[in-house]
Amino acid sequence: MLALALAGCSRRGEIDPTGGIVTVRSACPVAAIPAYTGDVTLFNPAQSRDASAIDVVANITDLRSTCSDGAQLYTQATFVVNARRNDASAARQVTLPYFSAIVRGGSAVVAKRIGQVTLNFAPGEYRATATATAGSYVDKASATLPPEIQQKITQKRKAGDADAAIDPFAQPDVKAALQRTSFELLLGFNLTQDQLKYNATR
Repeated sequence: MLALALAGCSRRGEIDPTGGIVTVRSACPVAAIPAYTGDVTLFNPAQSRDASAIDVVANITDLRSTCSDGAQLYTQATFVVNARRNDASAARQVTLPYFSAIVRGGSAVVAKRIGQVTLNFAPGEYRATATATAGSYVDKASATLPPEIQQKITQKRKAGDADAAIDPFAQPDVKAALQRTSFELLLGFNLTQDQLKYNATR
């Protein structure tokens, strides 16, 4: 955890007793699920998009992550996949691919991996649940704000000073540094173009 400034019970964005802005920023990637990738629908027949042809519906939930500090920041995420099928007449195994990607600055994909999660439906059961994991390494130096940017954010400000009313986070160099050192661990189902289109337009 990179603490830019901490002061008692002050809240993020407040001015601390020294005149600095209170803010807490973690160098660890934030784990999240991108829009439209948190669920998947399988059809039978596969080319159909009729509601009557829905075979299996699965969704990702309960996403949690932990981070190990060091020269390399290791983030491990766990999540649960819940699935429902329409035909429970026999035992069935369904394997779904998922991706995990490290994204820098909100748009640059640094690394991507594909994993699989397997759901086992017992005979007569409509629902199944499975747990899956994903991990990522990020160089801590790349995720840490330069000292001069930290100083600019946390410097003392007094009423009446020329820069007292200036939001340091709005300054171009600060915004650029925050974006450059921001990493996310994104997870979701590795959808086909048709599956992604279905999720986005249904």
